[in-house]
Amino acid sequence: MRRLRSTTMALLVFASTASSFGQTAAGQAGAPWVTLFDGTSLDGWTNVGTANWKLADGAAQANQGVGFLLSKDSYADFEIRAELWVDAEANSGIFIRCSDPAKISPSTAYEVNVFDKRPDPTYGTGAIVNVAKVSPMPKAEGKWNVLEITAKGPRLTVTFNGTRTVDVQDTAHASGPFALQYSAGVVKFRKIQIRPL
Repeated sequence: MRRLRSTTMALLVFASTASSFGQTAAGQAGAPWVTLFDGTSLDGWTNVGTANWKLADGAAQANQGVGFLLSKDSYADFEIRAELWVDAEANSGIFIRCSDPAKISPSTAYEVNVFDKRPDPTYGTGAIVNVAKVSPMPKAEGKWNVLEITAKGPRLTVTFNGTRTVDVQDTAHASGPFALQYSAGVVKFRKIQIRPL
């Protein structure tokens, strides 16, 4: 009887410890997601350039000019999750770790591209321009897409509609705000969230 009681007690202690460990590990998953854009306001964003960003049908939308919506805050290590819609002619994307917010370009930031008709498709939709090629290139045209970007130290990953398109190491840009790009076509961004790592 004592042996059964000892075995039962040991199993209970083990189960309790395993349960506590599981809760701790889940609690360390990272900071909570912060919604930076929910389709109702462009507060917290700076319009850089001539793009005609406006609110329409719960999205930040542009269809003329060239420019960016720049985040107010800077980030070093983070995850971004954005929902976007583009037409066939669109040239868009998200620039991360912008080191010079006054001159946003692939030389001052990482350009995560959304450009189905890019003349050189190796850096088209799902790629990081001049850093990580994509093959095969996913298509974004005519539907809502989910773009997920993770930057942690030198490691950069991009996931487009659930498919990993980039996993690369690069140290050119360490931190900075991020920018939603408009260069051509019709571009719409709706829910945009970030989670610092």
